[in-house]
Amino acid sequence: MKGIVYLIGAGPGDPGLMTVKGLECLRRAEVVVYDYLANPAFLDEAPEDAERIYVGKRKGKHHRPQEEITRLLVEKARLGKVVARLKGGDPYVFGRGGEEAHTLHLEGIPFEVIPGVTAGFAAAAYAGIPLTHRDYTTSLGLVTGHETPAKKISSIDWDRLATGVGTLVFYMGMANLPLIVGKLMAHGRSPQTPVAIIRWATTPHQKTLVATLGTVEERVHQAQLKPPAVIVVGEVVGLREKLRWFDNRPLFGKRILVTRTAEQAGSFTKLLEAQGAEAIACPVIAIAPPAGWDELDGEIRDLGKTDFLILTSANGVDAFFARLAVAGLDVRALHGVQVVSVGPKTSQTISARGIRPDLEPAEFRAEAVVELLKKEGVSGKRVLYPRAELARKLIPAELAAAGADVHAPVAYRTVPPEGGGERIRDLLAEGGIDAVTFTSSSTVENFLDMVGEGAQRLLERVDVFSIGPLTTATAERRGLSVSAQPEAYTLEGLIESMVEYYQ
Repeated sequence: MKGIVYLIGAGPGDPGLMTVKGLECLRRAEVVVYDYLANPAFLDEAPEDAERIYVGKRKGKHHRPQEEITRLLVEKARLGKVVARLKGGDPYVFGRGGEEAHTLHLEGIPFEVIPGVTAGFAAAAYAGIPLTHRDYTTSLGLVTGHETPAKKISSIDWDRLATGVGTLVFYMGMANLPLIVGKLMAHGRSPQTPVAIIRWATTPHQKTLVATLGTVEERVHQAQLKPPAVIVVGEVVGLREKLRWFDNRPLFGKRILVTRTAEQAGSFTKLLEAQGAEAIACPVIAIAPPAGWDELDGEIRDLGKTDFLILTSANGVDAFFARLAVAGLDVRALHGVQVVSVGPKTSQTISARGIRPDLEPAEFRAEAVVELLKKEGVSGKRVLYPRAELARKLIPAELAAAGADVHAPVAYRTVPPEGGGERIRDLLAEGGIDAVTFTSSSTVENFLDMVGEGAQRLLERVDVFSIGPLTTATAERRGLSVSAQPEAYTLEGLIESMVEYYQ
């Protein structure tokens, strides 16, 4: 039985630029053969048991010759495997996909080509440069700046190319930049023609240098700009200052550590990336069950006697409803119980369970919950408060003092995850981290304990952002200086405070 090979364009770097069909093919692959330029994040999309084979190539460092790569595709397909050949950009635009497809055809191997966003198009768009514009040019040329060893770059028809095409995009041309510039000007292109060099396009490391044909060599030398980069030549480059959008976002270029749990880091990461930051997930807490469920399970059996249910975190919501299900119950068991949420994120988690909170304070902290319930009247009322093992005693103590019958079983524990400390130390020691975010006192405590001795010193040149006053107090008690804290104690508020700080 023959397999099949999918030649998939993985785009230029931003994982969001992979096509839907490309992802579908990748997700059913049994073998993934991938390039240096394909974003490593795509490997997580392949099945866990898929074989992963790296065949990347860089200038002067060929991991495998092209002939061997093509032979590998044939061999795996003949074994009946579904092969995903991941190629940076588009397989048929300077990606040698045509050669691979031709060999597969000769060998009788079924294949499909999944187009990708080619680097030239993506680089220009992310730099704010429209490659065509009716007021500037309606012609576009894509040129390789790195031909096969058997050819010379001068074999290109420079006389027609230099003045016959409005916008020129050179791939892999940094090593030949002097020759490209010289040939264009020698064949009639004005030295004043705008040029953009776009490095690591579509990634948080993107850098764009704008010059003219006459000055670009000197400017590149001064900036020490290295490959990989795309070269765009043409009057449309002048539109960048008006149309740039990617690299002028408020947190662009900032590398920010996210210390939330692995399960919760994703939502925060996406918010940071939307503002241009590079978010690096380094979880310092993990959620674990309590030592035993007897106490919480007993309270669930007595829900009919309960007047108020207080939920102060998404973790508490998840733990409570999980035990509700274990007891064979659902939200109907909360009939007659007023559900109290600490804030909008917790309320969203509760609502996802099929019930809306009855009460939510204007300020998202335990003190506000207590004040709200005191106004409602808790004297003689039974209150259930499923809590974290290390939660503050404020809610049960204050409500009990107001006459409530408070039951506060442990619903979950926050514990340090295994490993991770060495990775965080290395990231901080390298000096490339701009900020670290803390969203609870536990994240502060665990972060510092995991990093160990010298943690405060490593953070001296790193901005520290805290989600609220309690977290800030913990950070300051542990010797950290907090750069900013939001007025609204939410993830959105935290990001707003970061944007304001950096602006």
